[in-house]
Amino acid sequence: MNIFFSLIQEMSVFAVAAYLFSKTPAFRPLSTGLLKPLDNVAVYAFFTAITIMGTYLGVEVGGAIANTRAIGAVMAGLLAGPWMGIAVGVTGGLHRYMLGGFTAASCGISTTTEGLIGGLVYLWLKKKGQPDSVFSFKAAFLTTFISEMAQMIIILAFSRPYSDAWELVKVIALPMMFANAAGAGLFVSIFKDSKNALDSYGAEFSRKALNIANKTLPVLSKGLNSCSAQALARVILNETGVGAVAITDKTNVLAFQGIGADHHLPDNPISSEQTALAIKTGEVIFLDGITEHYICSISENCPLGSALIVPLMLEREVIGTIKMYEPKNRRFLGFNQSFGEGIAEVLSTQLFLSKYEEQKRLLTEAELKLMQAQVNPHFLFNTLNTIGAVVRSQPEKAKELINHLSLFFRNNLKRSSETATLAEEIDHIRSYLVIEEARFSDRLKVTIDIDENVGNVSMPAFTIQPIIENAIKHGLSNILGEARIKISAHAENSQCVIRVEDNAGMWRADGKSSNGIGMNSVDTRIKNEFGAEYGLVVRSIESEYTIVEIHLPMRTA
Repeated sequence: MNIFFSLIQEMSVFAVAAYLFSKTPAFRPLSTGLLKPLDNVAVYAFFTAITIMGTYLGVEVGGAIANTRAIGAVMAGLLAGPWMGIAVGVTGGLHRYMLGGFTAASCGISTTTEGLIGGLVYLWLKKKGQPDSVFSFKAAFLTTFISEMAQMIIILAFSRPYSDAWELVKVIALPMMFANAAGAGLFVSIFKDSKNALDSYGAEFSRKALNIANKTLPVLSKGLNSCSAQALARVILNETGVGAVAITDKTNVLAFQGIGADHHLPDNPISSEQTALAIKTGEVIFLDGITEHYICSISENCPLGSALIVPLMLEREVIGTIKMYEPKNRRFLGFNQSFGEGIAEVLSTQLFLSKYEEQKRLLTEAELKLMQAQVNPHFLFNTLNTIGAVVRSQPEKAKELINHLSLFFRNNLKRSSETATLAEEIDHIRSYLVIEEARFSDRLKVTIDIDENVGNVSMPAFTIQPIIENAIKHGLSNILGEARIKISAHAENSQCVIRVEDNAGMWRADGKSSNGIGMNSVDTRIKNEFGAEYGLVVRSIESEYTIVEIHLPMRTA
């Protein structure tokens, strides 16, 4: 019984060691099972130290040592796998062997075996899909208890004289099995508590980061400016609970919320040397208020005493900073320090996405202008020739064509929006088609059939016009007989399907257009706006027919 209590007393030392290790950077990878080479070195060194310490703190019994050496080897295998368990076991076993005694060899072998047993249990739990069970008291207790039973068997098998080995095992078996098993359970329980705390920390971090991301994504869609910065500072202040939050660009304070707002005023130039340094170097600057104090450059009576200055990056260039402050009477929490750095990365990504969306919008506008520039000169030239041909013989017809030409270009100029309804698109192309019918000298027959329930369906502006233009320019203008074009639209399988059919056939056998930017741009803009399941579908047989289908969601304007 005295041996048992002596071994139990050693647990206080191991408990302190376990607690301290759980606060080191090496613990997080161990708790997640994602150990890098340097992490493996740290884990090996810690558990080897526990194994050797267990030997030195042991109780001498009849030329042998009753000890808690098994805890280090078993825990190494159970928490980090068989190779770690064997490595720690071999090291601890060699150390025990060098101390001598009639059980030196058997204890060296048994320590390695215990590390292996811990590793095998690790693999078994992982195979069952229960890797986190290695942090349970039950798993640690039973694994160590079984390992100590194995040690007693090895002592009896390898230690000589056998009678001495038997007498030793009768004295130390139960105390060592229960003390080591209980110690391992305590050890892993401390680790489990720390792991749960880290998981809770991470979950809280993720929750707050997600809240800020959700609340600021619409705000930052227009980039970083005074208005978006004020909203951003307010959100960060509410989520973190720090004393104050400031947002700057590279030269000015854009926003300030919280304590000290009476003298930290927006739209003023940056006066802090630390902020200027963070912008210049792109490095995080932390003034913890203990070893380094935040000294306000504006007011001597400023209540702020610590600050975290995190650069905001856009395409590897600093565009501003996020600054978080705490008052002089409050310590800056490590959580908020890590949180501030993480939020800066999230917001930098959002700013990058907003810039990407802006560039995509500008590209769309450029494509629209290019499409208009392409159609208008050709169309104007052909229309003027047609009007010139009929002005003497059919003056009323010429007047009608001039009115339609004027209406077409007026509509073009008015269409500043990137979206339009189907009804607006049809109205826009009517004048175009009337003029083309006149140019074809009645060889062109146009049919328009639009269901009433799809008239308000929304689509990118200039969706139908390029398709009509291509049908005429690349197909119908090349045939000698009657040219027919039909435009229809109806609801089909929860989609709006617009069909443009002609009797010419302007597409190659591989189904790809030979008409340049117009048709391809239409398809790309629809997919960008609504998704990959929408866009253009083409069926064509050269010199016979072409059917271009425009698939859109039933989304009204």
